[in-house]
Amino acid sequence: MKRYKSIITLAAALLAFASTFSGCKPSYLKGDEPIVLIETDMGDIKLKLYNETPKHRDNFIKLAEEGFFDGVIFHRVIENFMIQGGDPSTKENAVDSIDDAGYTIDAEFVPELYHKKGALAAARMGDAENPEKKSSGSQFYIVQGKTFTPEELQQQLQQKNKMKETSTINKLLMERADKLMDEGKNPDFTKLYTEMQDTINSVLKSMVKYEYSEEQTNTYTTLGGTPHLDGDYTVFGEVIEGLEVVDKIAAVKTGTADNPIEPVKMKIKVLKK
Repeated sequence: MKRYKSIITLAAALLAFASTFSGCKPSYLKGDEPIVLIETDMGDIKLKLYNETPKHRDNFIKLAEEGFFDGVIFHRVIENFMIQGGDPSTKENAVDSIDDAGYTIDAEFVPELYHKKGALAAARMGDAENPEKKSSGSQFYIVQGKTFTPEELQQQLQQKNKMKETSTINKLLMERADKLMDEGKNPDFTKLYTEMQDTINSVLKSMVKYEYSEEQTNTYTTLGGTPHLDGDYTVFGEVIEGLEVVDKIAAVKTGTADNPIEPVKMKIKVLKK
């Protein structure tokens, strides 16, 4: 790029001139995502935060600037899966408790943002207590994952759609059961399932099945990731430097509940926003 310094300088001048009249930053400029740095005992991880997920982006920046993450550890580490942190109680190594910022963030699912290796995503409570899939206010994870063969990826897809069908059926049954209980009746789920068979079949027939894009398929079979989490947890950033550090952290020895035996502490800085 340095060989074209004069051309770049001229382009920059023209761009600045045009911006003066437009009053806004040209939409075709790239690299305008916020950048954060996670400093750890095992090395640094630099990430960009996606502008397509503004609620998660802004919340992460806010917490980082407040020093919320400083001294927090990666309290849940599973090799070939992910490394998780963001629990403020772990500053005192209280890994047996589960804590966060005390609030949730609405899910921001973007099909183009998926769980490839290095993806930054928000942890959350399970579907039973959190059907809207809202994110934890502070707990996050970085995907390490693994690579999949095309056949394994197809199996992942079939399992994912099967779980979606099961979840849909359970929701329909529970909605009907709730109405019966409001009427003072005790629901028999076996009988309900039989009675609602036509409705269930109709809903399942119209249900849009999850599919992996060509890009996702190529990525999961080469770089790797955790495809079964797509569409269920909000991905809001990705590692741009330090994937080897993610691998090192993922490989540490762990004890009860996947807690690292030797704590890996973090400090997060906002480099650009």
